[in-house]
This record gives sequence, structure tokens and C-alpha cells, in this order.
Amino acid sequence: MPPRLKVKFYRVVVRLTMLYGAEYWSVKNSHVQKMKVAEMRMLRWMCEYTRRDKIKNEAIRDRVGVASVEDKMRQSRLRWFRHVKKRSIDAPIRRCERLAMASLRRGPGRPKKYRG
Repeated sequence: MPPRLKVKFYRVVVRLTMLYGAEYWSVKNSHVQKMKVAEMRMLRWMCEYTRRDKIKNEAIRDRVGVASVEDKMRQSRLRWFRHVKKRSIDAPIRRCERLAMASLRRGPGRPKKYRG
């Protein structure tokens, strides 16, 4: 399979599948890291490189001509945010902007445990 066809397939099918619904996720750093790892594994496979070749990720992305998956996730979230901002002020999704957040302040003491 020619490399240009692999790149086109990656952009059209694989990346869109990976990012499906990314604008709605509450994205954590661990999620972003897993997406980066999966993306680089696919790009290395497309270029027929291994980690032993010790080629930098940026060099592989430049060779393939693909932006990072983190940037694409950010773009999709911003696109969704613009869509929400266009809604009327009375729309249910916009009501959460007017909620008072002052009562949610935590007091002194040990912070809550976080699992994620």
C-alpha cells in the first residue's frame, strides 16, 4: 500500500474514529497521553519505523504531514464551544453558565481523594 494512501486513510478514518465525541469528554491528562501514544504507534507503523530507530515524534509527524491528536482534540472542543455560545440564553445548556459557584468552595483541611 503506498504511503500517501496510508496517510489519507489515517486522516479520514482512523483519526476521526479516535476523536469521535472528543468535544464532549472531560479530558484528563492521562486520556491525552493515551491518545498521543496510540497515534504515534500508528504513524510509526505507517512509516515502517520502530522505537529502536530512535526517530523523534515531530520528525515522523512532519514526514507524514499530520498535526498532533492533542491539537485536533482542542480544535473539536472549541468548535463545540462556539456552537453552544450561539444558542439562546434560555437554552438549557446555557443555564449552567449562570449557576452560582461561590457555594462550592471547599473549606480548610485535607483535600478529597481523587480517582481518575
